[in-house]
Amino acid sequence: MENSFRKSVVTISTREWRLHGTLLALTVVTTTLAGVMLAATDFAPREPPLSGLLDYLLYLPLTYFYFVVDLVRYALTHPPVLADGFAFSASLLAILFSHEMGHYLACRHYGVNATLPYFIPAPPIFLAGTFGAFIKIRSPIPSRRALFDIGLAGPLAGFVVALPLAVVGILTVGPPLEPQEHAIFFNDPLLFRLLARLFGVTLDPNSPINPYYMASWIGLLVTSLNLMPVGQLDGGHGTFAVFGRQAHALIGRLAFVTMAVLAVLGYMWHGSPSGFLYVVLLGVMLRVPHPEPYRMEPLGQARTLVAVLTLLVFILCFWPFPITIT
Repeated sequence: MENSFRKSVVTISTREWRLHGTLLALTVVTTTLAGVMLAATDFAPREPPLSGLLDYLLYLPLTYFYFVVDLVRYALTHPPVLADGFAFSASLLAILFSHEMGHYLACRHYGVNATLPYFIPAPPIFLAGTFGAFIKIRSPIPSRRALFDIGLAGPLAGFVVALPLAVVGILTVGPPLEPQEHAIFFNDPLLFRLLARLFGVTLDPNSPINPYYMASWIGLLVTSLNLMPVGQLDGGHGTFAVFGRQAHALIGRLAFVTMAVLAVLGYMWHGSPSGFLYVVLLGVMLRVPHPEPYRMEPLGQARTLVAVLTLLVFILCFWPFPITIT
């Protein structure tokens, strides 16, 4: 059965190449602008005029329009900041691209029909400039081993790229600035804390953000989210392959309840509602049934070791309270 899957030929039409290329190009632009916004310390967009009823009705769209126009103008007139924006974009998209290509190449190995990665651009005012990327699997998963490999190839590939970027980000952390009364702090995952101790770097929440630090921070956050053992997330695929359907359902519910508790605590202790986004996503994924592979053969010792390694990657990437708002 599995051999017959591997014989299938996947063709990509010109229209698909154009669509995926356009989405990627747009995401390069939006992530670059997001990187510029993160690096700009003195950026101050214009306020729209308020001289009549129409101005009040159009206040929000005009505010956003002025913001984007002024951000582009600022980027073009501040080459060092624009360079930081490109560095952020290239670093973040390298992580996302390697993640999705890990899935895609594993699908090709098993003859599973899958699309090229869809990159999702986001408004530049959004922190990362992208809502991530995904591939769409168009044919059934032939076996338990295929499900395991396809599910975990993505986050492991993304982590391999994020690791050296995290090292660069830690080594280029600048001296802390003056503390601000109202600010957003990005709390360091365990990997960052271990790397900082290894290289003798002091991590201060008031240190200026550099593009490599921020790109790898977001990359690790995305990796930890994808490795949640819920539904058809990557971690859900791995959990289903290792433990089977019943344990997959039970572990998914436990993960949902745990994240719901952490979301409440994060809001109470850190002033951040970000955990509730996790809860909403996990709640949606719990309602999506997981398909059964055609064959449920044993995974073998090598894949069991990879499962343990993946759990370690999740521990290094995950932090229960990633954002603090003061």
